[in-house]
Amino acid sequence: MKILIAPLAAAAIAQFSKVFIKSNKQKLSWSTLWVYSGMPSGHAAMTVALTTIIGLEKGLDYPGFAIALVFTLLIIRDAVGLRRQLGNQGSVLNDLVDDLEDDNYLDKRYPQLLEKIGHTPTQIAVGALIGLVVAIFIYYFS
Repeated sequence: MKILIAPLAAAAIAQFSKVFIKSNKQKLSWSTLWVYSGMPSGHAAMTVALTTIIGLEKGLDYPGFAIALVFTLLIIRDAVGLRRQLGNQGSVLNDLVDDLEDDNYLDKRYPQLLEKIGHTPTQIAVGALIGLVVAIFIYYFS
């Protein structure tokens, strides 16, 4: 059961902390719980917690640990690289559509794209640290 609880708890802690981190800069908004980007990375927290708890519970030579580790590295690479590039493309496309003449047809046909859907390396590192700490805490204290 710890293998399920650790990643879910780490993801919840990371996502809930986004609400309070963002509220320091702007009005408190619970919609922040569902954002794809921001400090810290919920993706990193969840996958690092999963990998860590499997390693602690089953050992580093367990095949499931290798699968979780590869999964974690893939998710983190995607969150930093691919999703950041998608955000950059969204920004460019939004600018291009904004440069077109204003009319209702374009507004309906080309909705505003998300521009912040990736993570910075710092956001990933903090999320990974949350995942590591949560998994270790759950392993030793539950």
